[in-house]
Amino acid sequence: QVQVVESGGGSVQTAGSLRLSCKVSKSGLCLGWFRQTPGGEREGVAGIDSEGNTLYLESVEGRFTITTDNAKNSAYLQMDDLKPEDTARYYCAAREPLSSGWCYLTKLAHEYDYWGQGTQVTVSS
Repeated sequence: QVQVVESGGGSVQTAGSLRLSCKVSKSGLCLGWFRQTPGGEREGVAGIDSEGNTLYLESVEGRFTITTDNAKNSAYLQMDDLKPEDTARYYCAAREPLSSGWCYLTKLAHEYDYWGQGTQVTVSS
């Protein structure tokens, strides 16, 4: 069973920053970040492919940055200029790569196999 563990959430004021971390127990997986508010649907925040190309939710473009460290089986989400509407529970997710080992670019939740418990981010005005 693959374990996915997020950390780094918290409470900040508008325009503040947070850095979320995600560690998975298996190497070679493709990683992405999602978020969900109570009563809301889970939405893809950021995805990254094997070449480092990135894909973001339009509302976070230019403010959030996803990175990965394959040596550490980890992904990170740097969140700058946070807004109250960014308040949500943030989830890291992992999926198996293609048979070639390639991670393609996606932030569709149904394409991910393994999920963490999430970390809460609260932005106050």
